[in-house]
Amino acid sequence: MAPRANWKGFLKVGELVCPVALHTAASTGERIAFHMLNRKTGHRLHREFIDSETGKVVEREDQVKGYETGENDYIALDPEEIAAAVPESDKTLEIEAFIACDEIDDLYFDKPYYLAPSDRHGAEAFALIREGMKARKVAALAQTVLFRRVRTLLIRPAGDGLVATTLNYDYEVRSAEEAFSDIPAIRLKGEMLELAEHIIRTKSGRFDPKSFDDRYDAALAEVVKAKIEGRKIKPVRPKAEGKVIDLMDALRQSAGKDGKPARRKAKKAPAARKTAASRRKAG
Repeated sequence: MAPRANWKGFLKVGELVCPVALHTAASTGERIAFHMLNRKTGHRLHREFIDSETGKVVEREDQVKGYETGENDYIALDPEEIAAAVPESDKTLEIEAFIACDEIDDLYFDKPYYLAPSDRHGAEAFALIREGMKARKVAALAQTVLFRRVRTLLIRPAGDGLVATTLNYDYEVRSAEEAFSDIPAIRLKGEMLELAEHIIRTKSGRFDPKSFDDRYDAALAEVVKAKIEGRKIKPVRPKAEGKVIDLMDALRQSAGKDGKPARRKAKKAPAARKTAASRRKAG
């Protein structure tokens, strides 16, 4: 049985329409969650909004949202005024264009959803859209009102269904040039690149999400279990790492641990030892 849908509407391409449903594809609901308690009584705490000037609790019916126009200067907006800005939804996910699957930078990816037909009557039209996209190896850009906002989604074929990923707006994605502006220009030696390439080759693999553990969540679960059983909680100590003194030495050591060392290292090491021995004799 399919999980409860987050949203139901219609997927539309031209005059072709089929009823669809969005289902959450990634969730943090399984993570360890905590409540705030009173240490003395063990009772659960609840939040209250306090007036910053009077220090008094503000009841729910007196709480409104406000926009700061200057320092400690706000304009209040009633729920009806905010609701007036919310776009009306016609529950239609209308495809505006088909694009190459890799055309969008994944920096724009926000949240993924599974998109599936919401009833059997629309399954044939849904399959037609899905198989057509697979055959052309394309993704689709579509827009709809989703959770009170106009959202753009990237839709891609995935097995028997589709994956619809909400996209960040352009103003939400920060400039890479600003983030990288302080990185100095560095010329790398040929041997450094050869060693780096060798390390990358020996570490090559495939992405398997099952192989990655949430160690923090697992550690929290162990702490909770130990507390319930009355056991002493042992702090987890990070492994001490040696200081990297020389980049070339670090590369050579990494290459040696992961497999056969780079060719240049094997040739140069004996010569370097011989030179050092000769100098000692000369001294």
